Amino acid sequence: MFYWLELFGILGGIWFNVRFACDFFEKRISMSNKVIVDRQLAAQLGFPKLNYVFVELERRWICTKIPAELVHETVQICDLYVTGTCLRLREERGATDGSLRLRLSRKVSAEPSIRLMSSIYLQKFEFDLLKTALTGKQIRKRRHRLSCATDTVLVIDEFQGDLAGLLVLEAEFSSEQASREFIAPWYAGEEITDMPDLTGGALAEHGLPRRFSHLCDPIK
Repeated sequence: MFYWLELFGILGGIWFNVRFACDFFEKRISMSNKVIVDRQLAAQLGFPKLNYVFVELERRWICTKIPAELVHETVQICDLYVTGTCLRLREERGATDGSLRLRLSRKVSAEPSIRLMSSIYLQKFEFDLLKTALTGKQIRKRRHRLSCATDTVLVIDEFQGDLAGLLVLEAEFSSEQASREFIAPWYAGEEITDMPDLTGGALAEHGLPRRFSHLCDPIK
């Protein structure tokens, strides 16, 4: 009898901790990103449970210049966009300390400025296994993270290889109000938020649209 009571006590403790963690996680998502997403639409896009999804609200511009004085971190990124899917295998390495971050993500647009994403972080052997097994097209870029006076996250992607010369500014927001009220900085050019042919997956698959070819100086 004592054994069963002890076992039930352990299981009860585990359940409480899991329930607490789930409640905390759901509240954290709600607080960190106030974007409202239709659950039915999310399910149709392959995300049946929103508590496992990060809702990304962002706007994007062609960038005219990298403001070096605002850059606080730079990382090297290599993305593999898996053929016929919404999957992306990413290798991210710190430019100064060489720190490595590996993950597999699924990313789908609900609206031009709203994307749903779920990710799993990988160990090196898991990443190597998937990289060997999966087929797709790669994009290489340097990502410059910028200092910002508000909670808006600003990054500039400096593309490499066939897309060398292309600079894209991304601004990620915590609410739709913040997105609407955001004033593009001086180094932002044409806004491309509503241009699906300039997303990472489209650039990997089709390259840069001809109307923007003047921005690139390919380096093989």
